[in-house]
Amino acid sequence: MAEKSKKEDRRTRYTRRVIKDTLLHLLSAKEFPQITVTELCRLADINRGTFYLHYYDTADVLDDILDDMLKETTSVIDHVFCPNHSSGNCSYPFCDRLHNSTQYQALFLDDTISSRIIEKMAETTKEDYVTWLMSHSLLTFEEAEAVFYFQMNGCLSINKVMLRNHCRDWKQIQHTIDQFIRAGIESFLIKDQRNEQMPES
Repeated sequence: MAEKSKKEDRRTRYTRRVIKDTLLHLLSAKEFPQITVTELCRLADINRGTFYLHYYDTADVLDDILDDMLKETTSVIDHVFCPNHSSGNCSYPFCDRLHNSTQYQALFLDDTISSRIIEKMAETTKEDYVTWLMSHSLLTFEEAEAVFYFQMNGCLSINKVMLRNHCRDWKQIQHTIDQFIRAGIESFLIKDQRNEQMPES
């Protein structure tokens, strides 16, 4: 019984991976709203019944892909306040996953997916970001939330530009942006708390 369950789990993971990879492949050629379940099934060589055993629709597949992409990434504030940048032991935000994993790049070049990426990032990082910023400054919730969305949308936009321009010096660009973000955040921090680090999530 356990062996059968393992085979089913392996088959499920494989099928879901094929579906997600196929959607990413299609996104390299067309915009997300133009992709249909029928087309995805045909290219993945599965029937519609198999698709619906795993996902409700293409938006559900996209959400699963975004969850994969954001897994093991951290918020911008974790990254820019990391004390170990020089040693290479600090955390990295989603943009590093993007530049190191080419299969996700099509997501950032599709304008219709941008808002969903921001929503997903907000689901996973906004609460900690806003709470930390409010506790280390005199900003209200609305102000801290506005800073969060400003930074997230800015990071998303610069990634699009870098990808479209085939930027070969991403690390230097990221370093410049990190300095800009850190200086902006530090301008709000209560002076005697500036050296405190955000607790690990």
